[in-house]
Amino acid sequence: MTDTNLTLALLESRQQKLEKRRSFFKNVGGLSVGLVGGTLLSACGGSVHDAIAQSAQPTDTDILNFALNLEYLEAQFYSYAVFGTGLSASLLGGTGTQGVVTGGRAVPFKDPLVAQYAKEIAQDEVAHVGFLRKALGSAAVAMPAIDIGGTDPNGAFSSAARAAGLVGAGQAFDPYASDENFLLGAFIFEDVGVTAYKGASPLISNKTFLEAAAGILAAEAYHAGLVRTVLYAKGLSTPSLRTSAGAISDARDSLDNAADVDQGITTAGDDTVSNIVPLDKDGIAFSRAPGDVLNIVYLTRESVTMGGFFPKGANGLLNMSTAYA
Repeated sequence: MTDTNLTLALLESRQQKLEKRRSFFKNVGGLSVGLVGGTLLSACGGSVHDAIAQSAQPTDTDILNFALNLEYLEAQFYSYAVFGTGLSASLLGGTGTQGVVTGGRAVPFKDPLVAQYAKEIAQDEVAHVGFLRKALGSAAVAMPAIDIGGTDPNGAFSSAARAAGLVGAGQAFDPYASDENFLLGAFIFEDVGVTAYKGASPLISNKTFLEAAAGILAAEAYHAGLVRTVLYAKGLSTPSLRTSAGAISDARDSLDNAADVDQGITTAGDDTVSNIVPLDKDGIAFSRAPGDVLNIVYLTRESVTMGGFFPKGANGLLNMSTAYA
């Protein structure tokens, strides 16, 4: 039951955001243009989901399916990067429209340490998909369309990297080109997963699920810590890597809400001091609400139901990002 809890955590809304707005689930909107680091990103927004349905308290099934969408994304990225192939067909079907994966290929790893870490995380993420699908049974959503391409200058990775200033106008960012690019691509996802799982905990009513969620959150935090640690270590000889990670952090922060909570891998104002574990003043990791998670993976600040890494949207009830004017 461990993975079930981690899934639940992905959908929890953070307390700070609940205080700032009466209900995340009441946000509605149309097509979007996302703003990251001063750069406009087309979110390829689509039709608006039923606002009334989404305003209701999500069920455990809704939460698990939201998490499953995110696990599909992570599992496909890592699986292609490590093994050169995606998830097996037996892990793709379900309710809703089954999509295809755009892009993805094996990374020519040079550093055996990075290669081993990547393989370990890939196996974990594939296991998460299998666990959630088993827990949901016939209610499991199908894998939606996913964009993890690395050579398309208009793809999700390139758009995110361009918004963060890692590549110029019209250029592509390829997370499969090198160890360093892979780590930066993984950095986009890992911190988001940790904050999403933590944010989901207030929505969990089943205490058995809550205990499992804590275990899954720990696993995801280990993943994020590995990525942040290796990025920092490599940045000791290549300072631009630390700067790049900081730019990605700023880009995420500009999408999810008005609060400045996301943190890079170095201490603000001192690029020589590590910040491997991003915490608040009380030493506690922060949370993200479901809509804020979707803001990042959709690459938008508007309320939409598709875009970015999910070009046709996430499957299930919880599929709308939050509008931040």
